[in-house]
Amino acid sequence: MAHNHTHSHNSSGGSCCSAHGGKAHGVTRDPVCGMTVDPNAGKPTATHEGRTFHFCSAGCHKKFTAAPDQYLTATDPVCGMTVDRASAEHFTHHKGQAFYFCSERCLKKFEAEPAKYLGDRPAPEPMPAGTEWTCPMHPEIVRDKPGSCPLCGMALEPMGVPTGEEGPNPELIDFTRRLWVSAVLSLPLLVITMGPMLGLPAREWLGERTAIWLEFVLATPVVLWAAIPFFHRGWESIVNRSPNMWTLISIGVGAAYIYSVVATLFPGIFPHQFRGHGGSVPVYFEAAAVIAALVFLGQVLELRARERTGSAIRALLDLAPKTARRIADDGSETDVPLDEVASGDRLRVRPGDSVPVDGIVVEGRSSIDESMITGEPVPVEKAEGDTVTGGTLNKNGSLVIRAERVGSETVLSQIVEMVAKAQRSRAPIQGLADRVSFYFVPTVVLVAILAFIVWAVFGPEPSMVFAIVSAVSVLIIACPCALGLATPMSIMTATGRGAQAGVLIKDAEALERFAKVDTLIVDKTGTLTEGRPKLTDVVTAGSFDEKRLLGLAASLERGSEHPLAEAIVEGASERGAKIENAADFEAVTGKGVQGKVGDASVSLGNRAMMEAMGLDTQALRQQADALRKDGKTAMFVAVDGKLAGIVAVADPVKATTAEAIRALHESGLKIIMATGDNALTAKAVADRLGIDAVRADMLPESKKALVDELRAAGASVAMAGDGVNDAPALAAADVGIAMGTGADVAVESAGITLVKGDLNGIVRARLLAKATIRNIRQNLFFAFVYNAAGVPVAAGVLYPIFGTLLSPMLAAAAMSLSSVSVISNALRLRRVNLDG
Repeated sequence: MAHNHTHSHNSSGGSCCSAHGGKAHGVTRDPVCGMTVDPNAGKPTATHEGRTFHFCSAGCHKKFTAAPDQYLTATDPVCGMTVDRASAEHFTHHKGQAFYFCSERCLKKFEAEPAKYLGDRPAPEPMPAGTEWTCPMHPEIVRDKPGSCPLCGMALEPMGVPTGEEGPNPELIDFTRRLWVSAVLSLPLLVITMGPMLGLPAREWLGERTAIWLEFVLATPVVLWAAIPFFHRGWESIVNRSPNMWTLISIGVGAAYIYSVVATLFPGIFPHQFRGHGGSVPVYFEAAAVIAALVFLGQVLELRARERTGSAIRALLDLAPKTARRIADDGSETDVPLDEVASGDRLRVRPGDSVPVDGIVVEGRSSIDESMITGEPVPVEKAEGDTVTGGTLNKNGSLVIRAERVGSETVLSQIVEMVAKAQRSRAPIQGLADRVSFYFVPTVVLVAILAFIVWAVFGPEPSMVFAIVSAVSVLIIACPCALGLATPMSIMTATGRGAQAGVLIKDAEALERFAKVDTLIVDKTGTLTEGRPKLTDVVTAGSFDEKRLLGLAASLERGSEHPLAEAIVEGASERGAKIENAADFEAVTGKGVQGKVGDASVSLGNRAMMEAMGLDTQALRQQADALRKDGKTAMFVAVDGKLAGIVAVADPVKATTAEAIRALHESGLKIIMATGDNALTAKAVADRLGIDAVRADMLPESKKALVDELRAAGASVAMAGDGVNDAPALAAADVGIAMGTGADVAVESAGITLVKGDLNGIVRARLLAKATIRNIRQNLFFAFVYNAAGVPVAAGVLYPIFGTLLSPMLAAAAMSLSSVSVISNALRLRRVNLDG
């Protein structure tokens, strides 16, 4: 055990401090749950071995006093140092478990790769019954069990939301094992064949025939065991008439190996043109084995990269606790698995715990870290009646919540489902790569045959050797694996990056289309504005008292559920107006409200309501129009059958809106505001923000009609709205963008959902879409240019100039490196700047 001194720890790259019996920079932690505690806050305390410990709650205090030695120290999972729990400066939660660290360096290492430091990982959970499997590149392929895609050979992936404990990819484990076997056996093959070029006369020591037989022994396990998945996928591609990269790999490796076996076992059947140095027939066992090893290297790198792109899903899944503390009817509390929680259950959320499900606070007050939903680092105060979202972190108070949405209905589950679907989806641009591959493979086989014939007939001696070398090289270097990786890798990486930035991509098609959009339609309320109106003006008619007018209007509106009513009531309270109870309350659809406040008959509404009462609004119409021109909603108030005045309410424009509008204009978008508000208010907001066009007084079906009209005129349209009234327009647009704030993050009619509901999210989505399509085009360009240049070189067009042929082994290395370059380029999207 460490006692108050500093240790040097090389693996962390710095010094690790243990604070047993002391304090680290004054941090005081609850030794049970790890929460920081203010020693002066009057929380429970306990004394043990001369030390005073502070606790966040009576529950933690009780646990400590029952078994104090259990909570004194913890082991840093990274470096193994002993850390004092009550004063550890560096601490984190992972999958519902607390971890303590001796230094910030160890904490950062753990957060980057937690699985690396957790030796006792839970056993992988079996896939749920009924799970279906699909191909990331061909979503039309759906199977009821794992396997490989009959069209492209890629491993099928489970559909739906992963369990979060699925463990390592079995294909990655299998291919890694086959890679090691291939590499270990290929190295001595390289020494035997390439040694003389490097000054290692291994072949001379062994003798030619012995060297050939040793090559045969080393290459056979690689080709007949390790490379079996290649041949299986290649055969499936031929049977399904879907030529792909595996067609070429299996043909290339098989041709090199079969030729070499025949040359080894029956050298006498070959004509003298095949004879090399010493009269032996040259063999290419090393090409077959090294090709397999290099292809496995590319596959392992690809599978590892695909696992990294799924880190966004795993990070989201880790936000949800595995259990919830349920309160029974008799008041007793028990921890239950999360899947046993039902809607309506009362749950206790203790300090430091993650909120288990979406719900409503029924007791207590606390601050909640909602950064996973809003992106805002500042905790949000929650009290009775407020909603909380599963996966967010309770900071310092204890809450009792009523479960509202559980299981797949929670915001977190919907986010995970959207990311998972998007990472399996494909963009239309990928169809180009598929079509090219379909024609490219037969063309390459034809080129290989022609190269063989030309070299065999017109080539120098030994012409048959040159013919075989060139044909096999063409088959290997033309492998279109880089072409097949170009789009899926970029899409998977981009959707993960988008999730980190609060941009949830429903499918790859939406991402590609959004990069091409030229017109953006935005709703006003809740999108450009705060969505929470505030009282701004009170105008009286004649000698009517302003505070009395406001009090009567607020008294009447207190019975209304309209958002504007809440603004009037809040404004009246802030201005000290007297609010009374209203009687005979009645809401007149499309006009306003009316009722009695004390002895006064009060009506509040639009001009149509006043005119229906026989009142002339001419005296106040000029003031009302002026208020509307300023972007405010003006409502007339009548008292006892006389026009008494106007109350005006405005929905403030979000602080981020103006800057976002400028950024969207710079990205080439024309912006149209479509709102159900009146034309004067809408135009005032649009003029202030520099919006290009305004459509006011629009119903949901009118917004859809606007989308259809613009698309018919040739525009590519994106629609951004709140995802409820705007659902028809969202579905009709080329790209629907749902402006979500927690409860609204999963809108089926939208292709893109913004976790935080402001226009900066659209700016980020636009930047991500353009960066992704640019990345895909780069990948396709690299793949096309590589294949177009590589095939002629392998066929031997440079031989007349330089006198050399590209060997099958070098062709295999070049082919694998092209795949690695595409993967590396796609992974650059993880670092793309989405803040402009």
